[in-house]
Amino acid sequence: MQDQELDTERRIVTTFEEVRDVVIEVASQAERSITIQTPDLEPGIYDNEEFLEVLKRLMLAKPYARLRVLVTDPSRAVRSGNRFIALMRRLNTYLDVRNLHTDYRGKFNDAFIIADESAVLYRTDGRRYDGILGSGEPAIARLHLEAFEKPWEESVFNVEEHRGQI
Repeated sequence: MQDQELDTERRIVTTFEEVRDVVIEVASQAERSITIQTPDLEPGIYDNEEFLEVLKRLMLAKPYARLRVLVTDPSRAVRSGNRFIALMRRLNTYLDVRNLHTDYRGKFNDAFIIADESAVLYRTDGRRYDGILGSGEPAIARLHLEAFEKPWEESVFNVEEHRGQI
């Protein structure tokens, strides 16, 4: 059996606007899941109205869809009224947000968004906008997903710490 050819694309991003647009593009490709690792839900990127609309459409149209978000420090997003937090409140059965376990802080500075196992926007430093889009490359997506699993399993969202804010 021949391998099915995938439309692959690689693209470098370097600016806030490019990252914002590619995040929306990657999320729009998702059919089943979106996985995000971010330092602080990056204002203007993950609380962008167009991105949030893509999430709402996916979550409401596909009851099996899954969104997992691993955040290094959610306090900035909570304080600033990030619209992603508001969406999380409304669609909490579809979204799972966890605060990165303290054992991993300082070890993981990267940021990424993965749609299914097909598209990835990866940035080695979540405080910068330099990154690469890899689309149609399931092996690369799986690599990032595998690296995400252990910190994900060991992290929790500390509801008590943010009670009344979320």
